Amino acid sequence: SGTNYATCLYADLDVQITDAFSPFLYPNQYVNFTADSKVVAKGQELAEGASSDLEVITRIYDYITQNITYDYGKASDPPTGYTSDVDAILASGTGICLDYAAVMASMLRSQRIPTRLEVGYAQDAYHAWISTYVEDQGWVNGMIHFDGKNWSIMDPTFAANAGEKELKSFIGDGKNYVTKYIY
Repeated sequence: SGTNYATCLYADLDVQITDAFSPFLYPNQYVNFTADSKVVAKGQELAEGASSDLEVITRIYDYITQNITYDYGKASDPPTGYTSDVDAILASGTGICLDYAAVMASMLRSQRIPTRLEVGYAQDAYHAWISTYVEDQGWVNGMIHFDGKNWSIMDPTFAANAGEKELKSFIGDGKNYVTKYIY
């Protein structure tokens, strides 16, 4: 009760996942959406008429980075155990890194594009970002930018809030990112 917990049941289970992408196509505690969620409707709207998953990813990425601003107040003291309310973030247009990642992951997963929400460190900062599976490319880590020829690592939080030069120097080749958890 309260903040005191004890193990009541413990069991080892032998489990096989028949589709390795399943965990990254459905909602969970951190990427929490339903068929009725506003993020699903917006993801559908943005995906309409797209000729490929890459085009859907690009449209959703562009939307997120142009329509959500960073919430410095929430970032300075995030609530313990914080999880995103993706529809509230979409409505307010503000959020922290976990919000950017959760909204984007929700939109992409709802369009059947495997997306991992990753939490770890970007340099010394505790941070969240996404990785997306692209056919013929595999997992593209740290989010993506494709200029028609080359892939580069992108992060929707930093892309929405930093200048191009500052962004490229921070992200670099992606070695600044250390993943601790994948959701």
